Amino acid sequence: MEIFDISRTLSADLPPWPGDVAFRYQANGRIAKGSNVNSGSINMSLHNGTHGDARFHFDDNGWTMEQAKLETYFGPAVVVDLSDRYAAAPAGPRLPQVQMSDLEHAADELRSAGRLLLKTNVWRDPNIFPDPIPTLARGVPAWLQSLGVKLLGLDVPSVDEIDAKELVNHHAIGAAGISIVESLDLSSVSAGRYNFVALPLKIAGGDGSPLRAILWRG
Repeated sequence: MEIFDISRTLSADLPPWPGDVAFRYQANGRIAKGSNVNSGSINMSLHNGTHGDARFHFDDNGWTMEQAKLETYFGPAVVVDLSDRYAAAPAGPRLPQVQMSDLEHAADELRSAGRLLLKTNVWRDPNIFPDPIPTLARGVPAWLQSLGVKLLGLDVPSVDEIDAKELVNHHAIGAAGISIVESLDLSSVSAGRYNFVALPLKIAGGDGSPLRAILWRG
């Protein structure tokens, strides 16, 4: 069985959301320096690297991470590859939005799988924060809800534009009852149906959580 690790590596080289807390690993004990164990600690935003958003992230009345429905984060998933479209997109401050027409060919699979992972390959260099990024067109979250989709994952840091103030897509996706996973690495994965696992940590009051996301077939 081949396992595809679709998580981004947490390190000091991974850029944080602009203005947010960067990842930092600190060695608190080292055997080479007389400690009986190697021991470390980390400091980071809950939205560094591959992560899930709790609804509380954008809604004061939303659920927090320890309340996440774990069954949402494992099961069949469909990868839709839009990388060719974005490779050919003209340069500019905004990229074309993901339209229902980009996804309709996968509608039957989405009905049975309930999870959609969007591959755009826009984030090509993991050491440089991507901007601009593609976002969903108006009406797509409601259409996904009509198919029974309960999780949406993307290979970019947000479902909204980097400079967005109102977070229209976060709210629309949340209203559709769809959980959000951001900053996946789908660069080595082809389109199709997979088994998916990306469990969040049980963080009391957490607005998000890092995830170790994997795909496999068979």
